[in-house]
Parts: sequence; C-alpha cells; structure tokens
Amino acid sequence: MKDRNQIIVRTSVIGIITNLLLVILKGIVGFLANSVSIIMDAINNLSDSLSSVITIIGTKLSQRKPDADHPFGHGRIEYITSLIIATIILVAGSAVIFESVRVIRNDDKPTFNYVSAILIGVAVCVKIALGLYFRYMGKKTNSQALKGSGVDALFDALLSLGTLVSVIVYLATEFSIEGYIGIIIGLFMIRSGFSILKDSLSSIIGERIDKATAEAIKKLVCSFKEVKGAYDLIVNYYGPDRGIGSIHIEVDDHMTAKEIQPLTRKIAAQIFTDFGIIMTVGIYASNTSDDDALKIRNQIQKEVLDYPNVKQLHGFYLDHEKKLISFDVIVDFKDKKSSETIKNIRERIQGEFPEYHVVVVEDKDFSD
Repeated sequence: MKDRNQIIVRTSVIGIITNLLLVILKGIVGFLANSVSIIMDAINNLSDSLSSVITIIGTKLSQRKPDADHPFGHGRIEYITSLIIATIILVAGSAVIFESVRVIRNDDKPTFNYVSAILIGVAVCVKIALGLYFRYMGKKTNSQALKGSGVDALFDALLSLGTLVSVIVYLATEFSIEGYIGIIIGLFMIRSGFSILKDSLSSIIGERIDKATAEAIKKLVCSFKEVKGAYDLIVNYYGPDRGIGSIHIEVDDHMTAKEIQPLTRKIAAQIFTDFGIIMTVGIYASNTSDDDALKIRNQIQKEVLDYPNVKQLHGFYLDHEKKLISFDVIVDFKDKKSSETIKNIRERIQGEFPEYHVVVVEDKDFSD
C-alpha cells in the first residue's frame, strides 16, 4: 500500500518536471516561429503537469484513514481523480479543435526552420517515452489516474508528431497543414477522454470482479478439504487496493459451530493474505451424503438448469423432518423477468414434490 502510493507520487513528479521542461521548450519555439500549433502544444503539456498534480493530491487524499463517516476508507478518491483528468483531456482536445479551425479560417502562416523541426522531434520522443512510462506504472500499481495520464501523454505525442509533420511539410512546400492535423488529433484526444471518463464512472458505480481473480479466490477456498463448493462471491472495491466482500461455502451438515468457526477464519485470513480482500464467509449446509437427498437434488438441478437464463443451482438442502426443500438459483442479468422465472421454478418443483415445502431464493450473477 505504502510502496504503491510512493510509486504513484514519484511517477507523477517525474511527469510534472518533464512536462514543465517541454512547456518551456515548445513555448520558446512557438513564439519564435509564430506557430499557434506549437504554442497550443505547450499549453497542452502544461495541462499534463496539472493532471500529475491532481494525481498526487488524489493519491494523498486516498491514503486518509477510515473514519466514522467513511468506514471503508477514502480509496475511491482515486476514481474521482481519473474523472478530473478525463475532463482535462476533453477540454484540451476541444481547445485544440477550436484553435485549429481558427488557424484554418485566418490562414495563419508560421515561420518554421530546421531547428524548430529538430526540437519538436526531440519533444515527440520524450513524450512517447513519458507516456509509455506512465502506462507501465499505471498497470503496475493499478492506478487509473496514471493509466489516464499515460494515454493522455501518448496522444500528446501524436499531437506533437502532427506538429512536426506540419513543420516538415511547410519547410518543403511552404503550405501549412497544421490546422487540419490539429483537428484530427483533437478528435482523438476527445475520444480518449471519453474512454477514461467511462472507465472512471464504471469504477465509481461498482464493477464486476474480474474473472481471473474470482476463479482464483474460489479455487483457494475449495482447496480447504472441508469445503464442498464456493458460491455467491461478491467483492466491492473502495479504491484499487481495498476490497471488501463475501462468499458462501458449502460444508457437511454434520459439522459443528466449533468446527466451522476456525475454518471460516482460516479462509478469510488466507484470502486477505493472497488478495488483500476483507472477506465474510457464509455457510451452506450440505446433506448430499444422504442418498435420497442426493437423488432429489440431481433431479431438481437437471430441471432447473433447463431454463435458458438460469446459470447455476446451489445451496441445496433437504430437511426430511420439516419436509423442506430449499436452494438458490443464479439468474442471468439479461433475464428481465427473473422473478417470474423463479416463480415458475418454485411452482414446478412444488408440483413434483407436494409433500415438501419448496423455497427458491433468487441470486444474481455477481461473479464468475
């Protein structure tokens, strides 16, 4: 956690220093060449520095300890940081398009020379290196803010490359195309901004846990010899490295509370050690050692899974004394009438086993 935050801050500081140097370089070249595109490029680099400052502030704020009003911590501030960076990219892209259109309309003529071309070429290489560095560190730390800054830097490199192309074309033909290239690059920047905005909003709303992590957690849980199955995995993230969730395990119905408690504690501790997720472990009692119950379960499972939008049946339990059959059914989110599906399943099973009271609980497809 501490190392992750230090990496994010250090990476952001490198970005600030690099972008400020590029602002100075491009600002001097732009004013000397009377080039609006180069000056815009310098301003864009200034906005990148602002993005890095925002990333640092967001990272620092996200480290604040949980309090009474925010018992899950402040980790989601990083998602808000990404929203702000996305907004900066959208504004910068719009400004590039606006200014490019103005250049085309006014037919502004720059005064480029070969020194300008060389300096802009150096700036392109630096920006590409910075973008790749940001993106690598963003993936390494799972920081959406750094990933967003990396994408922004790479698009800035394209912007600078477009500027370089316009310089070369002007030196060769005395025809200025910087306005047209600026429009194209601006459109790409806007597309990038919307992409980062979409990812940030998705994280704030709450996303499905990724398939690989879900499968790894269930595999770990099922590695305990007492566990017959793992179901209903739910994980909510309060920041990229702070997850809180729950999972149900199926165990033999002969196990006592004295046996179950240390088992659930060991499972929760191992999940936290391996995945950094605080996990609550619930219990399903299994009576599949009962031949009659097993036969009925297999029959019901086959019939229930015939429904097109049903993905799984679990938590089955048959109580002979109370004449009770209960089980959970996972219904796909695409089933817009899931309650009707559950009702039909219950009525069908109730009709086949009239001597029992049938309880069917609807579960959602929260994880793979």
